[in-house]
Amino acid sequence: MIELNLPLILIAALLAGASPGPATLAIAGTSMTSGRRAGLALASGVTTGSFVWSVSAAFGLAAVMLANAWAFEIIRYAGAGYLLFLAYKSARSALQGAQLKTPALVLSPRRAYSKGLALHLTNPKAILFFGALYAIGLPPDTPPSGLVIVILAVGTQSMIVFHAYAVIFSSAPMIACYQRMRRGFEAVFAMAFGAAALRILTARLAAPQG
Repeated sequence: MIELNLPLILIAALLAGASPGPATLAIAGTSMTSGRRAGLALASGVTTGSFVWSVSAAFGLAAVMLANAWAFEIIRYAGAGYLLFLAYKSARSALQGAQLKTPALVLSPRRAYSKGLALHLTNPKAILFFGALYAIGLPPDTPPSGLVIVILAVGTQSMIVFHAYAVIFSSAPMIACYQRMRRGFEAVFAMAFGAAALRILTARLAAPQG
């Protein structure tokens, strides 16, 4: 059963992880503005957050959290607030006419990692995604060894995808493009982060049914 479901689980995780969203936008923006090292560090933070929610969902902790509405709402509003903060920073950067600072001085790897981790740990949709992933993709009697296989497979795939974003967007052509169109990029980031926060605040989020 694990062998039959694992390809479908990986495809679902790939579509969710590689599609444009707050995490991928943050990785792209950080890679272009602060360089590859910071972009890879942020991608590592996002990957760590994915592992946390994946383990939580696999062993039922996410379901416990979803059953306690107050805990889920705290994460929901914290996530929306953090996205609004990122939207504000991008909007402020878009309104400034100054040239791009030296990449190494913009964001340190430690701060980038913390930013990526906070971004994913405060994302309520990550809880729902991983909860649904394990509830639908795995049978109820899956042994712990099977859960570990899925956690490692999904985590490894996510790590590759997120770090690939960092490498691609920290390439010289992408950085040159960003330098020419910095204000436009930042405006897009601001609108995307703001829209994601609005969706989190207004959406009817419910626990996945297994």
